[in-house]
Amino acid sequence: MVAASGADARKTIHPLFVRVTHWVNAFAIFVMVLSGWRIYNASPLFGFEFPAGFTLGGWLAGALAWHFAAMWLLALNGFAYLAYGLVSGHFRRSFLPISFGGALDDVFLAMRGLLDHAPGRYNAAQRLLYIGVILAVIVAILSGLAIWKPVQLQTLTAAMGGYEAARRVHFFAMAAIVAFLVVHIGLAVSVKGILAPMFTGRAEAPR
Repeated sequence: MVAASGADARKTIHPLFVRVTHWVNAFAIFVMVLSGWRIYNASPLFGFEFPAGFTLGGWLAGALAWHFAAMWLLALNGFAYLAYGLVSGHFRRSFLPISFGGALDDVFLAMRGLLDHAPGRYNAAQRLLYIGVILAVIVAILSGLAIWKPVQLQTLTAAMGGYEAARRVHFFAMAAIVAFLVVHIGLAVSVKGILAPMFTGRAEAPR
């Protein structure tokens, strides 16, 4: 029997649509976080400000312009990703079932460099993180709308406890997204086989 070639031994594990929406979401979130920190600095909720060098927009109006532009990009691209994930079964295949204990074990294994990763299959930590960040992004968008249009969307604003409460919900949703990015990037660079397929879409087929 003729051995499979290098190309034949590789399979597509991340469709082009998933890869494109992933990186568009990453860019939009990056812009929203940095511009959001600049907006926060204009009226801090707590007793600290973010370093100016880690913010985007230069001043409040500039930061708002960046924030709103990225908001629409994130909302439209995120909606497309959600629709695809639900209709295609991508979410069901990739993110379920969820195990909190398994996710914690995977994080500790990854920190020790012992976590095995099968290409095309999310481990327990990744599943929990992805579900969590999807929910955090949805909360961030809803609370952002409540802050942006508190009169026109007064029902939404009221559901979040009012304008100031909505600001806090928005802040903590942002904090959850940033925490996800820290852990997600850490796993991506520490566990072999996770990062490259998000660019190429392909990985070695399991033997």
